[in-house]
Amino acid sequence: MATEDVSARYQELDAWGDLDILKALYEGQLMAVAAIMPALPAIGAAVAAAVPRLEAGGRLIYAGAGTSGRIGVQDGAELTPTFDWPEERLGFAIAGGDEAILHAVENAEDSVDDGAEAMRNADVGPNDVVIGIAASGRTPFTLAAIAEAKARGALTIGVANNRGSALLHSPDHAVLIETGEEVVAGSTRMKAGTAQKIVLNLFSTLLMIRLGRVYRGLMVHMRTTNAKLRHRAAQMVDMITGCGMDAAARHLDCVGGDVKRAVLLASGADPALAEALLTEHRGNLRHALVALAGGGELQGAAARQAAP
Repeated sequence: MATEDVSARYQELDAWGDLDILKALYEGQLMAVAAIMPALPAIGAAVAAAVPRLEAGGRLIYAGAGTSGRIGVQDGAELTPTFDWPEERLGFAIAGGDEAILHAVENAEDSVDDGAEAMRNADVGPNDVVIGIAASGRTPFTLAAIAEAKARGALTIGVANNRGSALLHSPDHAVLIETGEEVVAGSTRMKAGTAQKIVLNLFSTLLMIRLGRVYRGLMVHMRTTNAKLRHRAAQMVDMITGCGMDAAARHLDCVGGDVKRAVLLASGADPALAEALLTEHRGNLRHALVALAGGGELQGAAARQAAP
């Protein structure tokens, strides 16, 4: 198993000078990043398959053990503040439970029963997307979670760092990141973990873009929960529409801080039409603005929906 192999190059690592050790660790991180390029098509395919499930109201669930489970939590926890992804549509199945986020829970990753039970307890169904992460690709907890989720009709995605591993064969979609042996043999929190985190960053960000939560590179679906974010929201409305910061702030106040609706108001829609346009276009601001600017059938349908 490549992630457990011992590299002859590093067998005297502890006798090296500090700078040489740091250079070796740094090179390992660069190798981890380089290993992601071949996986991009697989990541894209997984996103394309996930979008319809989530558009239908499904949940995004991360499953893993140890470092891989914690990396899943890191990625998923950012989706709510960044993209206003509903917390009730986000789930985590971690071997050992919540305690394992901060502390190692011995033998938890070996429990097949716990992995399957986590999916049953979450009542996973056909609209859900379950992404399992394991450097080895053979962690029993994660494999069991994926198997149970697939049996229940969910879309399943596996992310692993070893070619030919079970986690790359059992899910609907597989993402292989061949990071090879670690500088410190078997310490998969390093190269493997870095690559996993980047892959999840790419996956979840593309997913949120395709779900209409990004427009022109801006986080137009973010939560405006503090003064800094309210100012950022006004800047976005002004940047998109050119209405000026004062007008942007007024429009945001009218719609409870919702950037997309404020943009549509600043572009000439009234609140009812803005709501109808976003509903018709599944929250996609680009499509809503095209309909608003172009009139015709798209805007007419939204206007009819907005009419009392």
